[in-house]
Amino acid sequence: MSRRRQIYEGKAKILYEGPEPGTIIQYFKDDATAFNAEKKGTINGKGVINNRISEHIFTLLGHIGIPSHFIRRLNMREQLVKQVEIVPIEVIVRNVAAGSLSKRLGIEEGTPLPHTLLEYCYKDDALGDPLVAEEHIACFGWASQEEMQDISAMAIRINDFMAGMFAGIGIRLVDFKLEFGRVFEGDFSRIILADEISPDGCRLWDIETNEKLDKDRFRRDLGGEAEAYQEVARRLGLFPEGGVSEVADLDSERKKRGK
Repeated sequence: MSRRRQIYEGKAKILYEGPEPGTIIQYFKDDATAFNAEKKGTINGKGVINNRISEHIFTLLGHIGIPSHFIRRLNMREQLVKQVEIVPIEVIVRNVAAGSLSKRLGIEEGTPLPHTLLEYCYKDDALGDPLVAEEHIACFGWASQEEMQDISAMAIRINDFMAGMFAGIGIRLVDFKLEFGRVFEGDFSRIILADEISPDGCRLWDIETNEKLDKDRFRRDLGGEAEAYQEVARRLGLFPEGGVSEVADLDSERKKRGK
């Protein structure tokens, strides 16, 4: 097998040069981090599950007209995506108070918000991805006013779709993060959805019990991280009953054999 050129390794993914110009291969790792990588660990089979969940959601979003970098899934851990220029802004979409919002403003976790709240963070690990206002984004030229209009409009549409999708399988979409990128077409660029959407970047609570089915289980030492990710995939119908752990085990064996 010919060696691929690695472009970048992040906390949850490795990016490789794609087979065609303008493409990248995303490899999903089992590594888990929290609190700006101060806490590190592994969630067995996470990469396999996140690859499938992200593929599923990006495909459905494409059906409602949300443009994204996703092209196709290649195997259990990899997907082919368009190369984009990442906008250095994380968009956090909030429906229910939780996490840093509850801590900053003293709002009890689990309190429904009066309406969907969009927050923006400047993507910089060394700074801890600080919260910024739209005025900061405009002042420092991280995105144009037109790009921010596109980003916020897409974020609201994505939230509306995903909230309904998850509610249909008994899961409350508490909050989630999105990243966007620019693709260039001649002299012009347009904004498309990038990165991934998975339990790594979403807060997902069981509607009946409020049980956490996301990375908060790792952040807060609740245990059962792999089972929570598997449960989300199972409810989405991505694996047969009991098949998620079997797929993860098969993938582990392949990695041990170097295949």
